[in-house]
Amino acid sequence: MRQQTLQNSFTLKGIGLHTGLDIVVTFNPAPEDHGVKIKRIDLEDQPIIEALAENVINTQRGTVIGKNNVTVSTIEHGMAALYALGIDNCLIEVNASEFPILDGSSIEYVKAIKKAGIVEQEKDKDYYIVRKKIEVSDPETGSKLTLLPDDSFCINSFIEFDSQYIPNQSATMDNVTDFETDIAPSRTFVFVREIQKLREAGLIKGGNLDNAVVIYERELPQNELDVIADELNVPRQDAKELGYLNTRELVFPNEPARHKLLDIIGDMALIGKPIMGRLIAYRPGHKINNQLARLIRKDIKLNEVQPPIYDPNAEPVMDNIKIRELLPHRYPFLMVDKIIQVTDKFIVGVKNITSNEPFFTGHFPQEPVMPGVLQVEAMAQTGGLLVLSKLDEPERYSTYFLKIDNVKFRHKVVPGDTLIFRVELSSEVRRGIATMRGLAFIGDKVISEADFTAQIVKNK
Repeated sequence: MRQQTLQNSFTLKGIGLHTGLDIVVTFNPAPEDHGVKIKRIDLEDQPIIEALAENVINTQRGTVIGKNNVTVSTIEHGMAALYALGIDNCLIEVNASEFPILDGSSIEYVKAIKKAGIVEQEKDKDYYIVRKKIEVSDPETGSKLTLLPDDSFCINSFIEFDSQYIPNQSATMDNVTDFETDIAPSRTFVFVREIQKLREAGLIKGGNLDNAVVIYERELPQNELDVIADELNVPRQDAKELGYLNTRELVFPNEPARHKLLDIIGDMALIGKPIMGRLIAYRPGHKINNQLARLIRKDIKLNEVQPPIYDPNAEPVMDNIKIRELLPHRYPFLMVDKIIQVTDKFIVGVKNITSNEPFFTGHFPQEPVMPGVLQVEAMAQTGGLLVLSKLDEPERYSTYFLKIDNVKFRHKVVPGDTLIFRVELSSEVRRGIATMRGLAFIGDKVISEADFTAQIVKNK
């Protein structure tokens, strides 16, 4: 899968849920590896904030990102739409401190993205692959998010409120392709009993029955309900008639649960990479969503490249026979057993270390350890397969070391280990010169690494 951006810019206009301002937001195409960034064009220096979890500064009734005293709030609905439609790179320009609420869902963003068009870029997508259980919980609220390995991004969400209208609800997204029809139209919701406190806190100045599902489930004195109705600019209602205040029917019977799932997607988009895993959310909210996203961001920073997925049962892209057709190396110096993944930019190879490796005879007889220089050689052979596989008549060419830099060995390699090599081109191959970065893994740990330059030479 390649990175994607918008084909054309698009603009949406609407009221701000919390500020009540008339807001204009424009989504623009952006180059590869740009990510999603938000520019405040209403401020003098037009500061830019990266849409990343560590920049979230507030999660009260929405997700607020900020940097150097500049903030943008209510970004989750737009971020969810970008994530679900596979947009990796986008520059968003907004003329206020929040995004417009529109109808309280993501559907207008989805429609606008599809109308603007989506284009594929040259670089590969960089997924965050969930390899083990990750869990965060909040004892005070009873919230808990559990992230598990899976072969796609899917969510099971469960909400629970002290309300006869939505006491317990659940929503599921088995594939992100279901977002447009099953999740995006779900509107944000609020209880009447919360409205006065929110308005006293300076929030929901732009809230009305057109951009939120309003639930009236506890009887209030008529005069209090009248005040709330007047502030929302909606008709007064008999205080004894409980239920949904909206004249528009619910889009789904479990619309609140689906909207909570929508919020999860918007908050998870702030890790900066598409996720491959299943998220089980119990009583989710922006605060705990951000806690999980920050935990993932910390893992991303600690691990420059995620370990490749290795399924021993999968058919290899290149087996040992194919490898020997491309490489001139033979016993005892062929250091790659098979290739399990190849893209335009990187390759993944496997080397199974047995006690019969010839180098163990002298390194060392009593404690066999694979020499570090041979680990680098194995990386180089793997990288050689990447560049040779792109050539016509590759058997007529060989690759030779020109330079090796930044070599590090983090752990010894012994019989019984399975080494996984991930070698990526650092730049385009020019004039027969290839620069590459190699990483060797055992399981999910980096064992060794190196930058190297090789020359592709035609055999005499």
